[in-house]
Formats: sequence, structure tokens, C-alpha cells
Amino acid sequence: MTGIVVIGINHKTAAVDLREKLSFTENQLARFFELCKERGEILHCVVLSTCNRTEVYVAGRDEEASGQAVTEMLAAVKGVDADDVRSGLYIYVREKAVEHLFCVTAGLDSMILGETQILGQVKEAYNKACAAGMAGSVFHVLFRQAITAAKRVQTETGINQKAASISYAAVELAKKIFGRLQDHTVMVLGAGKMSELTLRHLYDQGARRVIVVNRTKAHADQLAASFGGISEYYEKRRECLIKADIVISSTRAPHFVLGKEEMSQVMRLRCGRPLFLIDIAVPRDVDPRVKELENVFLFNIDDLQEVVTANLRERKQEAERARQILRQEINEFQVWVKTQEVVPLIAALRQKAEAIRQAELGITIKRLSNLSEKEKKHIDNLTRAIVNRILREPLLRIKEVALDDNSDTFVDLLCHLFNLKNEAPEISRTGRQVPESGAEAGHS
Repeated sequence: MTGIVVIGINHKTAAVDLREKLSFTENQLARFFELCKERGEILHCVVLSTCNRTEVYVAGRDEEASGQAVTEMLAAVKGVDADDVRSGLYIYVREKAVEHLFCVTAGLDSMILGETQILGQVKEAYNKACAAGMAGSVFHVLFRQAITAAKRVQTETGINQKAASISYAAVELAKKIFGRLQDHTVMVLGAGKMSELTLRHLYDQGARRVIVVNRTKAHADQLAASFGGISEYYEKRRECLIKADIVISSTRAPHFVLGKEEMSQVMRLRCGRPLFLIDIAVPRDVDPRVKELENVFLFNIDDLQEVVTANLRERKQEAERARQILRQEINEFQVWVKTQEVVPLIAALRQKAEAIRQAELGITIKRLSNLSEKEKKHIDNLTRAIVNRILREPLLRIKEVALDDNSDTFVDLLCHLFNLKNEAPEISRTGRQVPESGAEAGHS
């Protein structure tokens, strides 16, 4: 497999400050594509830029030249030193580059194993490259195959069906207790980042009635406004506890802010309605003895972490099934690429045979000047059929040999035997090339 390269950084290889420096805006992406077109090293290019990674996928005739070009263009577009950029980048070529894309698209390279958001981000990156005229036939097939593989992983495995973050684990537990969340009230005690993230997951799962309680009312106002909720003063937390079904607590208090006695009073006023408490504060906000109260379900950050750890073990087991699917899809792409690489050789052989046929046919027709047009047509059809019959088996063998990892010697020999350089000067020493932009050879 020739010419495909990925150059990038991600959450495993670079800190957030470097990832921020290489994150693309829309204008910078447009400029990067312009530079690709101006330079001759790169035929196809797709840029994937998310909060956790920036990766540039390129295809060209020379892998080293393509990689060097990307590094220089990144430095130019992002306004950073080329050496600083180079030191933080990873580079994969050929099969490794293809395998990396498939793993990324399927969520196997994500911070949270099996997450599905990356699939939409890869689609968007590919569509932007198409709109800019930078995808080309190779990347049309490559990215569509990667997207198809990721969809198979999502539907044929359970890799994304178990909560893999603290905040989402809390939401899953709430759904087990209440079922539908649309008709339940969520109270947030404290307005920290973890509370916001958990609240966002709850909102995405249907929770709409939101009350935010915080010592600093302005922070409560801001968080409540983000989710169409209301805010309340800290001193009125008991009234809010009576109304709420789900409570997310994440204050910075050095002591318990919800004790057993206070919660006992709250539960009496709730007339037995169940209350789900998510204590994600460190140190804890809720006295663990609250669990002793009837219809109170209390989970702290350690409880949720146990759920996440167990779920991640299951996700890792499903990941092996996902990799089997990816290997099937990658193999299908590799077969397509290898057959495409010998297309110029096949075309050159046909072209040479046709040139010989036309020349000899022309000589014969001149010698047989008394032939009618019908007879000339018969001779033309006869010679065409002979050439096609002669070439049929060799062309089939060329396609078969293309799938062999040691096919380069055979292709070189064939080029030499038939002296095909004049018919197809773009054929390299090995007879292979990266397909140019254009038709997709019927692959979808």
C-alpha cells in the first residue's frame, strides 16, 4: 500500500497546550487546503481537528516528501516553529496509517474507549475535504470504508453501551431508578465543572426541570440559564430538596453539607417519594449515613468509579470483537488499493497491444485495397477479438498477483518485457502508483 500518511497529535501524545496550538479554525483549514494545492507533494488531504486530536491524512507519490510538506504547512498555517511541531508529532505510513484511521473512527483510540462522537467528526472532516476538492478517489474509498467499519462496530458490538465516565455513570444509575427522566426535577448543589457535565448528560437524556443552588447566586444563575432552569439561594436548599428527584452535589465545603438529620426531615416532607443523591464532591458533601434512610439512593464518586471500571472491562472485551470487524474492513480496502495500483500497468499493456493491432491492421487494409467496408469491419473485429483473447488471461493474472505482498518483482519484469514506459510514464519503478483524483472504480 503506497503513499498514505497520517501526521498528528492526540490526548495520549501531547498536552492540551500543544493540542490547542494545532487546533484548526475554518479559515485555517481553508488556507491549509490552498497550500496543499499549491505544493506538488500531496494529492489528497483530510484534516481531523477535535479537542483531543489534530490529524492530517494525506496521500502522495512520496511518503517522506508528503510528511515533510505537512509539517511545514502546519507550522505556516498555525504560526508555530516547525521544529516545535515536529517534536510532538506521530507519523504512520501505509498500512499503519490506514489501521490508525479505522481505529480512530471506531472510537478505539479515543480518551473514552468506544465513544461515538468521533465518528461524526471524521465524517465532517471528510465532507470538508470533499467540498474543497481534496479527497480524491483514494480517500473517497478509504474514509467511506472507515465510516462503514465504525458503524458496524457500533451495531455489532456492545462497546458503547456501558457508561465509561463518572458523570455518565451517574445518569445511567438515575435512569435505572426513575426510568424516563423527562418528568423529574434535577437539583444541582454547587456549580462546579463536574456538576455541569453531569447535568448536561441528564439534560441530554430528557431531564428538563432544573434547579441550581449555590452560595454564589451569580454562578447559579449562569448554570441554570444554560439548561433553561431556575436558580435559588443556598439558604433555601431544603425547599429545593423537597421538590427534587435527583440531586447532584459538588460543593467545595470542607465538611458535610447534607446531614442525616436534615435529610430525614426532608424525606418526611416528601411523603416517601424516592430521592437520588449523586455526591461527586471531594471531600464528600453528603453524610454516608443518609443511605440508611428509606427511599434514599446515595452514590459518591468512588461508587460511580466502580461502575465505570466494571463497564470499561466490558468495553475492552467488546473492543477485541471491534478489532476483528476492522481487520475485515481494512483487508477489503487493501485489496482495492492493490488492484488500483496496477491499473496503469494494465492500461499500458492494453494501449501497446492496441497500437500494434492498429498499425498491422492499417498495413493489411492498404494491401487488400479491393476489400469492401463490410469486409474491413470483419477483419477489424477479428483482430480486436484475437488481441482481447490473448490479453484476457495475463490481465487476470496481473490483478491476482497484485494482491501478493511480493508482487513488485513480477510487475517490474512485466514492464521490462513489454517496454511499457512510453505508454505509461507515470508508472514507478515498481509499476505502482497512488490513484489520482477521479472516479471511484465503482467502490462505495
